[in-house]
This record gives sequence, structure tokens and C-alpha cells, in this order.
Amino acid sequence: MKILGIDTSTNFLCLGLYADGKSYEYSLETGRSLSVLLVPAIQRVISAAGLKIADIDYFACGLGPGSFTGMRIGLATIKGLSIVRNKPVVGISTLDILAENAPPGDGLIVPAIDARRGLIYCCYYKRSQGLLKRKSEYLLLSLDEFVKRFSGKMTVLGDAAALYKDKIQASLKSVTILDKDYWFPAAHNLIRLALARIKNRQFSPAQSVKPIYLYPQECQIKAK
Repeated sequence: MKILGIDTSTNFLCLGLYADGKSYEYSLETGRSLSVLLVPAIQRVISAAGLKIADIDYFACGLGPGSFTGMRIGLATIKGLSIVRNKPVVGISTLDILAENAPPGDGLIVPAIDARRGLIYCCYYKRSQGLLKRKSEYLLLSLDEFVKRFSGKMTVLGDAAALYKDKIQASLKSVTILDKDYWFPAAHNLIRLALARIKNRQFSPAQSVKPIYLYPQECQIKAK
């Protein structure tokens, strides 16, 4: 089995490849150059593994929440590749992928992504028998809402934690904020989640996969 997975919802391109038991990962800070860098990066990683796009059995994609433009570019690319080859897509929330960065421990795990406009994309998880279990909906909160919502022992990770570290630490006394090494989705976590979902047959035709938008409708692009 061969899987190609990407997440493009943050400033870093997260790209993973799984081929018959071996995993490869690639990370690149893309900034505003994602649309130019994405397809060449995919081609380079697949070629380095001695494969072609036609060899891929499943495509996986981070669905956000995150950068509106980044999500659209990434998902459009994955949809294009999968539709041409009639292959299924595994859609995974970026918050699910990010939460997997947290080291083992008790307490809540809260990935927190900067949503701009003073808002935070977040969700909370708890470990059960070594596995992360999501305990909330995917949320869009102001900083005040964020610190009022949580209590007790917790680990926060993501770029929003850097922006609001002082307020979070002042308001939440039992919080651990992980450093920059933990802030962005990791390709090996994306692939691991994709493998688990494929095993459970949690995949879809490309046409039915949609990004996770949390901003209100009036903040989104409307079709004319």
C-alpha cells in the first residue's frame, strides 16, 4: 500500500509518503510561495522513493482549520491527483494531526492555531489507552473565551500559544506550553492517522471531501 499525504494549512508544507511499510517525510516553510512549491515538492519526494504518482493507492489531506488559501491549494491539488487516477482521499483535521505532536502524559492536550483577527482555532483531546480521543468540537475562540473554557492540567501547542503565551500562563495555572518544535503538523503523524483511517475504511471519493471552515459565513467567499 502506498499513501501520499499533505497538510498545507499552516506556514509549513507537511508532506508524507508511505510505501509498503516505509515512511518518508518532508517539511518546508513556504510562506506565500505554496502554490509554486507544492507540486514540485510532491514530484521530488515521490521520485526520491522510486515511485510515480500512478503508484499511489490513497491520498491524504489535512483539512484545516488554518490558512484559508493554503487549505484550498492543498485540497485542490490532492483532489486533482486523486480524481485523475480514481483513488480515494482520507481527510483529516489539521488539529487532529497537530495534537499528535504532544508527548505522552495526562491532562488535556489543546492544539491552538492562530486564526488571525485575535482568534484561535483549537480543540481538546485526552489520552485513553495510549490513543488520543477528541473531546470537543473544532472551535474558533477569542483569547478570553479560550482561557475561560479550560481548567486543570493541560498542554497547549501551536503557533497561537506563542502569540498569547503570557495571557494563557497568567490565566491557566496548570498549563504547559510546548516550544516551537511542536507547533506545526508532522508528516509521520499525518501518515499514521491516515493508515488508521484506511484500516477502518474511513475514506471518501475526492468530490465529497471538504475543508474545515470555522469562520462565520459572512467571513467566507461566496459563490456568485
